Amino acid sequence: MAEEAAVRAQAETVRRLKQDKADPDEIAKEVAKLLEMKAQLGADEGKPKFVLKTPKGTRDFGPKEMAIRERAFKAIISCFKRHGAEVIDTPVFELKETLTGKYGEDSKLIYDLKDQGGELLSLRYDLTVPFARYLAMNKITNIKRYHIAKVYRRDNPAMTRGRYREFYQCDFDIAGQFDPMIPDAECLKIVHEILSDLQLGDFVIKVNDRRILDGMFAVCGVPDSRFRTICSSVDKLDKVPWEEVRSEMVGEKGLSPEAADRIGEYVQLHGGLDLIERLLQDPKLSQNKLAKEGLGDMKLLFEYLTLFGITGKISFDLSLARGLDYYTGVIFEAVLLQQENERVEEPVSVGSVAGGGRYDGLVGMFDPKGRKVPCVGVSIGIERIFSILEQRLEASEEKVRTTETQVLVASAQKKLLEERLKLISELWDAGIKAEMLYKKNPKLLNQLQYCEDTGIPLVAIVGEQELKDGVIKLRIVATREEVNVRRESLVEEIRIRTSQC
Repeated sequence: MAEEAAVRAQAETVRRLKQDKADPDEIAKEVAKLLEMKAQLGADEGKPKFVLKTPKGTRDFGPKEMAIRERAFKAIISCFKRHGAEVIDTPVFELKETLTGKYGEDSKLIYDLKDQGGELLSLRYDLTVPFARYLAMNKITNIKRYHIAKVYRRDNPAMTRGRYREFYQCDFDIAGQFDPMIPDAECLKIVHEILSDLQLGDFVIKVNDRRILDGMFAVCGVPDSRFRTICSSVDKLDKVPWEEVRSEMVGEKGLSPEAADRIGEYVQLHGGLDLIERLLQDPKLSQNKLAKEGLGDMKLLFEYLTLFGITGKISFDLSLARGLDYYTGVIFEAVLLQQENERVEEPVSVGSVAGGGRYDGLVGMFDPKGRKVPCVGVSIGIERIFSILEQRLEASEEKVRTTETQVLVASAQKKLLEERLKLISELWDAGIKAEMLYKKNPKLLNQLQYCEDTGIPLVAIVGEQELKDGVIKLRIVATREEVNVRRESLVEEIRIRTSQC
């Protein structure tokens, strides 16, 4: 219908104005027009149309999806705790000025909220800036913490690849004054442990250093004022070929073709200790103070990673830039690899699943006296991991249990509801995960079928004869074997049998 098309066009106008941060009065005027058109459309049809959907870039998660998510969260939290991290939480929105100027070109993706009671607020974009604000506000100079929570980005979603507007981040950070590269190496070890534990397939962790990048830009002839914008172009090299990145640098960002070509000679290099040694001897880079510092620390980092036994999965990659403004030292990103076919020797990246780095200046941006707290951290890209695990499970057709119920309390005859209620209460009080059907006189076959359907491993059957004998019939669903267990021993027997499941 023409009217509906007009409403869609007006909605697009409003979206574009908001994205371009147009004059608030102009936006308000166009929003009012949109609402009027929607009301008119509704009036024409007798009642307003209501579209039942989740907002763009978000999704619901049912019991099956949540079971997969919980498994992954459990593995990640277990790793963070193994490394001695404490847990914190911060508000889902911050003062707008807290987030402004911390994300470089990505700042346009921040969700701004309407003025509430005289405060301009924005939804948090990540968990790192709120963490830095928390440290400065509470004058904390030393902490190892993890934080798992939702963040928000006004991005173009690609939901099939785990790219949303609302999504979880799982962050681990070490804040404090420590000897160089020891905490940084531990962050990389954590990424290695988590990706290995989740069994997502082959992966590589790319590492670089912002000081090496800045030194490289300097010796290639990039003006200081353009370091960050050129950095964000280099950051696209994992998604687009060098020719496109070069074209953006020269055509859109005004870099000289000669400087772009010099950058190209460096950013296509990747390797290990041998490459670091080679660059330390590079006639240009070795003369740059920043680059020399970064390469020296990179060499030390690789020595520690060798002791951790994980250098086989680490690649020193000069194309890695990570566009966020707050990084000051080591930066890293983990990507999954897949072999396209047997004839391709070089594995191809299928997307980033973790990233992080050192940000020594961020806390000082919030401290009234500018006191710095050195920090290094990693963020696990949990949504992309969930997408991979979901796809894999779908392909395998494996059945996912969505509850942890250990036993179903059932009855073999009628008029035993009271006995079932007494028994299930005993089991709950003993910490056993138990269920029963909400019927007075359910058929035994229906109760057994429920266990088959939901994956409950045991059935505790109450019957008249069992009540006289002081026993409960315990049925093992998988084998259909039945054993009589003394009522006082039932809890222990359930624990023993479910610990073997």
